[in-house]
Amino acid sequence: HLTGEPGRVPVRCGVSIGDTLAALHGVIGVLLALRHRDVNGGRGQVVDVALYESVFNVMESLLPEYDAFGAVRGAAGSALPGIAPSNAYRCGDGAYVLIGGNGDGIFKRLMRAITRPELAEDPGLARNDGRVARVAEIDAAIEAWTLQRPIAEVLAALDAAAVPAGRIYSVADIAADPQYQARDMIVQTHDADGRPLKVPGIVPKLSDTPGRLRTPAPRLGEHTASVLAVHGWRARAANDDGPP
Repeated sequence: HLTGEPGRVPVRCGVSIGDTLAALHGVIGVLLALRHRDVNGGRGQVVDVALYESVFNVMESLLPEYDAFGAVRGAAGSALPGIAPSNAYRCGDGAYVLIGGNGDGIFKRLMRAITRPELAEDPGLARNDGRVARVAEIDAAIEAWTLQRPIAEVLAALDAAAVPAGRIYSVADIAADPQYQARDMIVQTHDADGRPLKVPGIVPKLSDTPGRLRTPAPRLGEHTASVLAVHGWRARAANDDGPP
């Protein structure tokens, strides 16, 4: 209900976010259970995590907004409802830039950067509530400026004006980004057949034990027999390359 453009068919978020968030909440639960065991003694406990609950847990103020005001937040595209201006804008070379100009001071700098000083000094736009009421006008002014320039020029001008902005990245952009590389987030490894393969780096990064990738991901069922053998069970098929 939140993703997509207003009045259009709802869209997926593009990745399996429920699986990932459930795994992260599961890890949090395991750490809490281990801490309780170590501090208070006793045995372990069940960590109960559901996919939908994990996603619901990161839905910000959706439920309080509904309960207190009857507000049902819906799809808003790349905009942030109730905050202006903050949106994705098309540039002259076809790329898109995301601009967060919603702070009062930031808004003034943004308007001056796009050569609209009269909007920067407009008392009706000095605060967020006034800007929200005229968000269509503001968005049109911003995109009229971005459409006349390639994204590199747009980003340079906004950076000089101290306005938060960034390119909408594809995976190709990520793979070539020097910041990702400097942070060891593009890691060269190999697949199960020995072919070179780039994968995401490890997060979080610990100062003393930052972690590393030791082996590639196993083939489907590669370790089934060895895992079952630890518990004294026999696998139905010999699909394991590990020790018997």
